[in-house]
Amino acid sequence: MSKNFVSLACAIACSFIWGTAFIAQDMGMDFIGPYTFSAVRLALGFLALLPFFFIFEYQKVKNTRLELKFIIGYLFLLGFFLAGGNIFQQISLLYTDVANSAVFTVLYVVIVPVIAYFLFSKKIHNSVWPSVLMCLIGGLLLSELDNIRVRFGDSLVIVGAFFWAFHIVFISKFLKVFNYPISIATFQCLTASIISFVPAFSFEFISLKVISMEMTELLYAGVLSSGIAFMLQIFAQQNLSPAPVAIIFSLEGVFGSMAAWFLLDQFLNEFKIFGIIIILSAVIFSQLAPIYGKKIYGRN
Repeated sequence: MSKNFVSLACAIACSFIWGTAFIAQDMGMDFIGPYTFSAVRLALGFLALLPFFFIFEYQKVKNTRLELKFIIGYLFLLGFFLAGGNIFQQISLLYTDVANSAVFTVLYVVIVPVIAYFLFSKKIHNSVWPSVLMCLIGGLLLSELDNIRVRFGDSLVIVGAFFWAFHIVFISKFLKVFNYPISIATFQCLTASIISFVPAFSFEFISLKVISMEMTELLYAGVLSSGIAFMLQIFAQQNLSPAPVAIIFSLEGVFGSMAAWFLLDQFLNEFKIFGIIIILSAVIFSQLAPIYGKKIYGRN
């Protein structure tokens, strides 16, 4: 089994967990605020991954030659982007529905290749650009063409998309020098949780009793989405470069919309279904085109 296939499977599984986690995020704010939800889910993600860190990577990281300041600096940067993406996405669900939040989140697909190419001179295969365009068209169809009014919540999701894009790009850069995916996933959750607790303690009431009332949603969004899924993300990015992997991660918009349809009765009309088909086609095209091309760009 090739490394690329394993990474591809990890990316798809990650997208599914992220997409279905929108349901838990939407239902998990009856008693707690968005900052608290984000902070606690990230803390749970850290606790879920910590045993894996000690079992599989602790000794290897202990013997690494990289300076501790460098590692901490990068983890803080990843935690900052992770916290920003989570917070803006979570707040948006107070103002918009799950389908819109899931769909507008995938705009990071457009942002990632721009960052990788123009800021870091990262060569990418020509198939990425039409795939990005297809994802954008699919996202517009999913968001209903007869109601294109960017609400406040949608604007927050778009801001969060920039955080997700930078998060994807800098994970790829960090993996080049610090190839310990479990360690990165574990401690980026810790730093992101600490950052998220700052506004949570400042603007919201926090108590264990209130948090326990949302524990089911927090466990799904925390252990699976913030913990396991982010570890799958990093495993995926070990062998897939930022632009193509971002297109695969855009499937979270598809999974989120479908989950909202089945679980929250948010109906998907023919335009939305067509948008899902377009995004799926873009994902397949972005992965198959480089294989058959004479030159492969954007691959490790």
